[in-house]
Amino acid sequence: MPISHDQALEQLHAWTSNPSLLAHARAVEIVMRAAASRYGGEPELWGITGLLHDADYDQWPEEHPKRIVDWLREQGEEEIAYAVSFHQTKWGLPPKTPMDKALLACDELTGFVIACCLVRPDGIATLEPKSVKKKLKDKAFAAKVDREIIKNSVENLGADFDKHIRFVIEALKPHAEELGISGKK
Repeated sequence: MPISHDQALEQLHAWTSNPSLLAHARAVEIVMRAAASRYGGEPELWGITGLLHDADYDQWPEEHPKRIVDWLREQGEEEIAYAVSFHQTKWGLPPKTPMDKALLACDELTGFVIACCLVRPDGIATLEPKSVKKKLKDKAFAAKVDREIIKNSVENLGADFDKHIRFVIEALKPHAEELGISGKK
């Protein structure tokens, strides 16, 4: 029996206490659910994949994502485990499914879009792809974000870069309040 959303949330919270990482997990879950609809996937499966992709990072950053991958395999969730493994680009795995490609193309970009929102007075409300692209060129902004991974993963997904940025923005907009990206009131 596949793991439920409640089981996934329970595992995430068992291993993650950092509010930023919890918010990132939720944001990637949201974008992955939208990506499932766009790329012919199953929204619940893709959403759980997004929710759990970094579940072990808070406690074991140097091992990430080995522990969550092992846990997923113990649950019989090989498809999710592989996608999470693939998103660790240092492991050099090839993508097997559209979900693998989507997780990588949505993960870093979602975090970057949220960073963009946090420095804007009106948050995500008026954020446009050109603003995100401008921030991507500024290496000092969100310096830990690997711009090459973003560029290559969107390319690997077969998506137009500007349209993919817009897709991520539009997926996040209805959840702006929950994610704390609606700007300063």
